[in-house]
Amino acid sequence: SYAVRPGSAELFALVNGHSETQTVRLEFIDQNGADGHARFSDATFEVKGPLRTTMRVGGTIGSARSPVNVVARVSWFAGCADVRIELTLHNPLRAHHEGGFWELGDPGSLLFRDASLIVEGGQEHHLVTISENSEQAALTTSAPVVVHQESSGGEEWQSRIHVNRLGEVPLRFRGYTVRAPGIERRGDRATPVLTSGAGRGYAALGIRDFWQNFPKTLEVSGRSLRAGLFPHESADIHELQGGEQKTHTVGLSWAAGAISVRSVDWILRPAVAVASQTLYAEASAIPYVSPSAPGDPRYETLVHSVIDGSESFAQRRERIDEYGWRHFGDIYADHEAAFASTGSSTVSHYNNQYDAVNGFAIQFMRSGDTRWWTAMDELARHVADIDIYHTGDDKAAYNGGLFWHTYHYKDAGRSTHRSYPRAAGIAGGGPSDEHDYSTGLMHYYFLTGHSWARECVVEMADWVLGMEDGTRTVFKWLYRGDTGLSTATASASYHGPGRGAGNSIMSLLNGFRVTGAARYLARAEHLIRRCIHPSDNVANQGLLDAERRWSYTVFLQALGRYLDDKAVLGQCDAMYAYAQASLLAYARWMALSERPYLDKPEILEYPTETWAAQDMRKCDVFLFAARHAPAATDAQRFREHAAFYYEAALSHLYRFESRTLARPRVLLLSYGFMFATADTLPAAAMSDVSQALAEFPSAESFRPQKEIAFARAKQIALGLAAGILVGGALLFTLG
Repeated sequence: SYAVRPGSAELFALVNGHSETQTVRLEFIDQNGADGHARFSDATFEVKGPLRTTMRVGGTIGSARSPVNVVARVSWFAGCADVRIELTLHNPLRAHHEGGFWELGDPGSLLFRDASLIVEGGQEHHLVTISENSEQAALTTSAPVVVHQESSGGEEWQSRIHVNRLGEVPLRFRGYTVRAPGIERRGDRATPVLTSGAGRGYAALGIRDFWQNFPKTLEVSGRSLRAGLFPHESADIHELQGGEQKTHTVGLSWAAGAISVRSVDWILRPAVAVASQTLYAEASAIPYVSPSAPGDPRYETLVHSVIDGSESFAQRRERIDEYGWRHFGDIYADHEAAFASTGSSTVSHYNNQYDAVNGFAIQFMRSGDTRWWTAMDELARHVADIDIYHTGDDKAAYNGGLFWHTYHYKDAGRSTHRSYPRAAGIAGGGPSDEHDYSTGLMHYYFLTGHSWARECVVEMADWVLGMEDGTRTVFKWLYRGDTGLSTATASASYHGPGRGAGNSIMSLLNGFRVTGAARYLARAEHLIRRCIHPSDNVANQGLLDAERRWSYTVFLQALGRYLDDKAVLGQCDAMYAYAQASLLAYARWMALSERPYLDKPEILEYPTETWAAQDMRKCDVFLFAARHAPAATDAQRFREHAAFYYEAALSHLYRFESRTLARPRVLLLSYGFMFATADTLPAAAMSDVSQALAEFPSAESFRPQKEIAFARAKQIALGLAAGILVGGALLFTLG
């Protein structure tokens, strides 16, 4: 039986049939070497079913001035003594990002020596079996035993990606070591399980993705087993940046008798349940998903290269050693090396640009290939822990937001996944509306049921609400209206169709979809009305200025998603008609005025392969317009334009040997798959816009809070100055 005692230092305890108790606790050693432990204060059931029960246990370490939040999701399974522990350590403090630089060594960081799960109690462990990986024969020895993964074990194990707060790479050797009485050996990459026991009790312990998330340690000593999540065996102390967290999965098994050498493998390497591709398509959670079938070989070949062959993302990550607990799961942004002075080994992080998590999820549903699942799972876990700014203590414009990718064509340096390295010489960075991608995490939640993914979707939707709240800024004393920070694109003054507004709208729609909370849908509709109107003079918007306004297609894609969601809800209302009329107006202008970007390469600063891939967005915009066009003739015309841009995107892409870089392939994962269903999707048009046009309110010009506040401050200053002049004149006269 298991016991959870809120308020204690124990995560949970096992009481076996011989009245022996074994406890599981989290041990923590701060940077000064002082021992501590987590105190768990609350426990709630997240899942309570016939096959699995999951309890969420929350706790803290340290003081109010230097807190560490701990969340453990402990899962028990029917018919077995195996336990899965998903443990998150979180630094809730804000980063100071002095001077606009977000780097390691920030005063808001938490420095510590060790954080380990300790299984303690019962009899002393005499016999220990060491299974370094599932391919090698296991070793049997006596305690104490330590398996320590120091580095990735790859060819580039000393890559600059692993610099610490001092700008040094503190790794001492390649791979891992095993130490036991009479045994000392080394290897490259371990996926170990330690099995130990004596007399009446046996136990097995392992950590998921052990070598990938180095440094890691497994240890058996005396009456305890230890999973070193942030182990003291490392040469350097560990650093959790402000608003950063890390989740580890530990597998633990008990038995009264002998236990299998790899008993917890199913927790460390879980099976993937795959439904038929037809079922995913028929579910219509994503209306345009269809089973992958022999189609355009150019599209399918380029997409498939992401998971297969020498150009796969898994192979590309080896070039900069995108491993270690902070980096594993992310994509090497190799396209940023194209114009970088440091060459092809430039360390650059992708940070879910254009929502690669979503692309992986879509391609998994299209194909059923579990390699897509693996890529989706690894990246989703990384984004949830590292790329989202988990704090409520910074500016509302930052709290809960997604960090940008590494600054273009620069080495990440000590900025890790926080965008702007000091070496680039350009201050700034931080979360921004123009880099806001939560759709993949939403689809990941639907596919897995992992509640932490849902929490991230909600956190990012709340970020959009928070950044717009004028009462949370220093300008509130002059004006408390909307800040405009969720709709600005390329400059603080532009609030027309662009990726800032488009991404914010998508994030709000995702928040609405996972919660049903009306405030998210209402704000999404508010932003739509702010940025676009059916009567816009599109030709005067400057949208053909590709360098500054290319991302208007991002907004139109978000508008298409909004219309799809409204159609599913059956809401044939004025707001649907407003968005429908706006989309069709812009699509008609595109049909007359737009061309593929690379038809005129002279208008682009860098006419790269990415511009060819971006043309696939135009294809998708026309497909949305076709689906929501009331007239069949309009729908057919839009499908023809979609086909034109589909062909143009692929034709231009295949002129570049660099088409297999990260960014263009990620774009194809999420955009372009819709084309396969272009002739089969039923129309979703729910209103005749010609009848509703007269009912739309006229367009209003939006002025952000800062602009109005400055204008009021100027008026106040002029008024004070006039008052001083008048007062001075009166004094002079009276004198």
